Amino acid sequence: MRHAPRTLLLAKTTMNSLIQKYNVPGPRYTSYPTVPFWDESTFSEAAWVRHLRRAFSVSNNTTGISLYIHLPYCESLCTFCGCNKRITRNHAVEGPYIDALLAEWNLYCDLFPERPRIAELHLGGGTPSFFSPAQLDRLLAGIFAQATAVEVPDYGWEGHPNNTTREHLQILYNYGFRRVSFGVQDYEPVVQRAIHRVQSFEAVREVTELARQIGYTSVSHDLVFGLPFQTPDSITDTMYKTLALKPDRVALYSYAHVPWIEGINGQRGFRDADLPVGDQKRVLYETGRNLLEQAGYVEIGMDHFALPHDSLYKAMQSGTLHRNFMGYTTTQTRVLVGLGASSIGDVWTAFAQNEKDLDIYMRRVRAGELPLLRGHVLDDQDQFLRRQILNIMCKGQTDWHLASWSKREWDALSARLESFWLDGLLDYDAEGLRVRPEGRPFLRNICMAFDERLNYAQPQTPLFSQTV
Repeated sequence: MRHAPRTLLLAKTTMNSLIQKYNVPGPRYTSYPTVPFWDESTFSEAAWVRHLRRAFSVSNNTTGISLYIHLPYCESLCTFCGCNKRITRNHAVEGPYIDALLAEWNLYCDLFPERPRIAELHLGGGTPSFFSPAQLDRLLAGIFAQATAVEVPDYGWEGHPNNTTREHLQILYNYGFRRVSFGVQDYEPVVQRAIHRVQSFEAVREVTELARQIGYTSVSHDLVFGLPFQTPDSITDTMYKTLALKPDRVALYSYAHVPWIEGINGQRGFRDADLPVGDQKRVLYETGRNLLEQAGYVEIGMDHFALPHDSLYKAMQSGTLHRNFMGYTTTQTRVLVGLGASSIGDVWTAFAQNEKDLDIYMRRVRAGELPLLRGHVLDDQDQFLRRQILNIMCKGQTDWHLASWSKREWDALSARLESFWLDGLLDYDAEGLRVRPEGRPFLRNICMAFDERLNYAQPQTPLFSQTV
């Protein structure tokens, strides 16, 4: 790899100045191309079905397939949330939505040439535990009426500490779920009130202990830094409370402030001036990361930490860590089917997203249609760049042959990478790239150097949250 013929400039360039330099809007790279740069002119339902069937014929009898189910309902609005959701206390909506999910699943099963084998299954939201245990039982019974679990599946779901019951945990466990993540965010009362997410440490402790009693082998706590009114002292208190429960995984996400995006106006529930930014925000992350590492957690890719016994850590060690629209996963399949409003499917050579509007989604499914809103078919260059970005996000390194790039592409990439090299964040040459430990906080920025669609489009309006 390329090495600097001088002392690393990082010793002279403070982390604060690097944050100021690289803290720009950028994608989280759960896909490439990212959704705002999909070319919908190449996409159609027929194209999606063709690419889906081709990938299924390879994946089903080898790795199996992945399934993501979006459950969008919440009883109250968390003002930090950027997810597709609908706020209601009317639980009569549960039945019709489960009916729609099963109808959509039936449409997909009719397309498959054989019974699908589900290797990976995730219930996300919204709030999956908004749904009663009986309705979740009906959903999964319907899914597995037409599918088979692989021998060692990886099934997980997201629970709210305030409404997750023993019955929720037990029923999902009965279907093979062994992972559960609880959205904690922060324990400081002032922060909880600002983000409208009030829950006690005792509630989190109770559901964590319940999950372990039932037999879950991976309990994750999701935390967020950069929330309004957070301070180093408050996040230290949150971390100590988290470490007292010793979750198997911890996700320490950067708060993504994107109130301009349609459907996320709940993020205007506090003032921009209430948010820690720049150096202040990075101190919150460094405080959390240092306490986690002192307690034996290992940083996995970006935003994630795991204890050495957890499957996420083992996947990183074995080189099988993967990243898709569900985030970091331990399972690599060529087929990810997304069910539910706004869900995204991925068959490596094509993406497809469902209708985001809940009413339109349900109306189209009831009419017997795949409720596709948009998609993208990846050309050869897309697939090549996707592999490079995926390698950087999962392994912190990637390899290539110089012949893979045209002279124009290589000159442009080298010019973009040079800045990172001069700042001591990575090494690169004609054979590939390695991210240095100092470069880990800037993974998103490094991936942006490879993002030809972003670099050549140069959007004039905000599309993404800040990278740091």
